[in-house]
Amino acid sequence: MSTGPFLYDDGPAPLHTGTPRSARGLILAVLGGTVAVALAMAVGLPLVKGSPQEQAREVTGVFLDALGQGDTETAYLLLCTAERARVAPEDVAEAYGVTGAGEVAAVRAAEVDGEAAQRVRIGWADGGSSTVTVVSEDGPRICGTTG
Repeated sequence: MSTGPFLYDDGPAPLHTGTPRSARGLILAVLGGTVAVALAMAVGLPLVKGSPQEQAREVTGVFLDALGQGDTETAYLLLCTAERARVAPEDVAEAYGVTGAGEVAAVRAAEVDGEAAQRVRIGWADGGSSTVTVVSEDGPRICGTTG
């Protein structure tokens, strides 16, 4: 320890001289704001993404358009994992019985293997119809058909 003349004889002044304030209000405001944003996201997400029926209608329309234009790679990417393992990209149109122009006729909710799904009825130009199943697997995916 050194002795001698010091520039300042007093010790350092305390930095915080007032009475401490509680941060409880700020913490509650941050938590309340977080909850409000989470609720807004939960309510707003279906408005942005659309209902499951709208999503099924959209993905089926894109699937049919892709096959109608000969874009089997896009159609293949719209299939669920199980269907991609079962069908080769060049065989998608044949596996799904796509022979001409098709149009989404109706969508109804269903259950497949205990999971929520959508059944989409497709009306074909020749007067026939078929039904595809749309499941949620990283977004809506086509997962099987019935004639």
